[in-house]
Order: sequence, then C-alpha cells, then structure tokens
Amino acid sequence: SFGQYTVYFERIHIHGKYLICFLLFAVLYIVSYCIITRYKRKSGELYLCTFTLAVSGGAVFLLPFSIISNEILLSFPKNYYIQWLNGSLIHGLWNLVSLFSNLCLFVLMPFAYFFLESEGFAGSKKGIKARILETFVMLFLLALLILGIVWVASALIDNDAASMESLYDLWEFYLPYLYSCISLMGGLLLLMCTPVGLSRMFTVMGQLLVKPTILEDLDEQIYCIHLQEEALQRRLNGMSVGDVLLNKELDNIRNQRNKLERRKKASGWEKNLLYPIVMLILLTGTTISVLMVALNILYLLVDETAMPKGSTDRGIGNTSLSTFGVAQAALEIILMFYLMVSSVVGFYSLRVFEGLTPRKDDTTMTTIIGCCVSILVLSSALPVMSRTLGITRFDLLGDFGRFNWLGNFYIVLSYNLLFAVVTTLCLVRKFTSAVREELLKALGLDKLQLSNSPTDPESGKLSANGHQKTL
Repeated sequence: SFGQYTVYFERIHIHGKYLICFLLFAVLYIVSYCIITRYKRKSGELYLCTFTLAVSGGAVFLLPFSIISNEILLSFPKNYYIQWLNGSLIHGLWNLVSLFSNLCLFVLMPFAYFFLESEGFAGSKKGIKARILETFVMLFLLALLILGIVWVASALIDNDAASMESLYDLWEFYLPYLYSCISLMGGLLLLMCTPVGLSRMFTVMGQLLVKPTILEDLDEQIYCIHLQEEALQRRLNGMSVGDVLLNKELDNIRNQRNKLERRKKASGWEKNLLYPIVMLILLTGTTISVLMVALNILYLLVDETAMPKGSTDRGIGNTSLSTFGVAQAALEIILMFYLMVSSVVGFYSLRVFEGLTPRKDDTTMTTIIGCCVSILVLSSALPVMSRTLGITRFDLLGDFGRFNWLGNFYIVLSYNLLFAVVTTLCLVRKFTSAVREELLKALGLDKLQLSNSPTDPESGKLSANGHQKTL
C-alpha cells in the first residue's frame, strides 16, 4: 500500500542520513590520524585522540557546511540529486557534533590522560585491569568535583528554587549548562588567541615565503655569514669537548645562511609578486573581519535581531541569510577558516601554551592529549564566535543555540568591542615594529644596534661570550 511505501522511503532517508554522517566522519578521522601520526612518537598509539581531533574538524566545518547547504538548496530547490541535503541532515550534524564534543571533553580525553598516567593502586597486581580500575576511580572523583563546582556556581548565580531543582536533572540541564560554561571559556580563549594570531600570521607567512630584496646586498650578507661560520667551526675544532652555546650559535648561523641562499636563488616573481600578494590578502582578510565586527556592533545597538540566538526551525533552504547571496556566503566561509587558523597560530604563540607546540615525530602522548583538548575547545567555540561577531547571520542550531550567555546583551557587546579593539592594537603594533625593522635593515642601521642577549639568531653577529662581532 501507499502507507507502507511511505514508511519504507522514510527508513531509507533516515539510514541515508546516518550513512552520510558516517562517511563525513570517516574522512575527518583518516585526516586526523595522518596528522597525529606525523607528530607523535613511534612508541605510542592512542586512537581516542584521533577521534577527538576528528570531532574538532567536524565542529570547524559545521557552520560552513550549513551555509553552503542553505545556498545550494536555494539555488536548486527541486533538483533530485541534492534532496539528501536537507534540514534533517543539517540538524543531525549539529546534534552529533555537540554530543561527541561533550563525550570527548568530559569522558574520552580525561580517560585517555588518566589511563596514560595510571599504574594501578598500591598492593594490586600490575596490569591492564588495575590501570583501568584506577582510571575509572579517577574519572568518578573528577566528575564529582566538577559536579560540585558547577552546582555551587549555578546556585550562587541563580539563587532560586527552580534553578536549584533543575541542577538535579543531569541530561536536560547539567550537561548543557556545563558545556555552556566550557563554550564561554572557549570563546574567551578565542578572544585572546585570535587577535594575536591575526598579527602573527604575517610573521608566519613571511617565514614561509621569500621577502623582496630592497636596498640589500645578499652577497655581502652571505659572505659575512660564511666568515662567522668558519670562525665558529675553527673554535669548535680546537676544543676537546664541544660547547653547547657555540653549537647552538653555529646552528643559528647556518639557518640564517640557508635563508639568505634561498632568497638569492628565488625567482623574481616569487620575491617581488607572491610575497606582496599574500601579505595583501592577509591584510584584506583582517581588515574585512574588523569592519564586519564594527558593523555588527552598530547592529547590536539598534537592532535586537543582531543578537546571537538558537533556532529550532528546520526550514533550511527557504531564505538566504546573506545580503549579497553566494558571494557573501563564500566570503563568510573564508573568514571563518581564516579566523580558525589564526586562533590556532595565536594559541601556540602565547607563552602560556608554548609547551603544547607539537614537534614532528617527537611529541609525547600527554602533549597530544593537551593539543586535542585545546583544539576541541577552540573549534567548538568557533561557530558561536562567528555568530556573536556577526561574521555570519546563520542561526546556531541544536545545543549550540542553548548557551545561556548568548542572550546577555552586555556580554555580547563587550565581546565584539574587545575583539575589534584588541585586533586593531595588535595590527598597529605589528606593522609599526615591522616597518621600523625593515627600514633599519634596508638602510643598514641595524648593524649599529647593540644586543644585550648572548645569542641573536636574527643578526647572527654575536660571539659565544655575548659580545657583538664586527666584520
């Protein structure tokens, strides 16, 4: 009958949705496994970290995938081949990412860390069972500790009977409330890392690309570097035991020599065209981001709909949320990825998190766990930050739109103001110092400056006892 066929096709649709989710996650898992394999030591295997990194990738692609899907459905509303791309799939992805983010953050990653550090209780047999038992005990104690902290904090903030009774509801209130707090911390971490990363991106790209040669004599610099390298090599050859400081200084000089030789061998288009274009793209992306945030601040002051909010409407593909259609949607997606990359660069540039910087084939599993947790927090907060800053008007779906602090006007306005001000200050400081250094190098005045540090990898003109050498 017709009713039986309807039920049959509905089942196919549901299974097809989960199949698409599985295929997307499988791709992210394979990519994450390749990344972790590149950095971890050969002695460790921990697939929970790969799972967490894959969930982080899903959180990063969540909002761009939703925006692309909305625009595709608007452009081809009756196309048979894209009927699988619908509101049910989008909402399912948001809910799955939220569920797996909670699972990784509160269960898998603590379990991985405690299992890695566990040895079994004193007096028990050493083995895998003893380590698992100790891990579960530590997880239980950690859950009690976090539950108590959140319960007391919520009771102090919302001191009423209804709020205190809702804390006993573990699944409907406690976990969403806890994840809301984690999201707020992630948003604050993004607020701290992203402006630093936006200014740091110019330095990173400057190290990867070849800078133009302006009023510089590369042959003379290479000749001077060769003289210093030979002098240090003779000193090391005359010693019975190598000096650590001299070896470090020699490595710095060789690195500088390699950079200068690379600049000399680079083609004209690479030096004079590629570098300015990349720098211009970075400057344009940063400027557009700041302007969009400034415009969002004006919207917040005059229009209530500019506030970030959650949406339960499954009508994906009904209306475009971008004023200029596909072009603006593409710009928003590019800016989201740019902000995410900048936040990761800024995260590892901060002195507090420098110890988590991964090293190829020499990263401990403890460091990998810390990196995976940090990236998960940053990526989970990316959709919220993008909507809060007005980078996109796409409403947050699922549990992402249930965060309590998103409805506070003063928190949202302060977040936008701080982002715009801090990013502008970082860029001004970066460009003023960079322009000053380049002018000094171009005019040759940097050689007149004395350094107080015993080693200076930039100039490479300091001797082992800390005094500057002149050639």
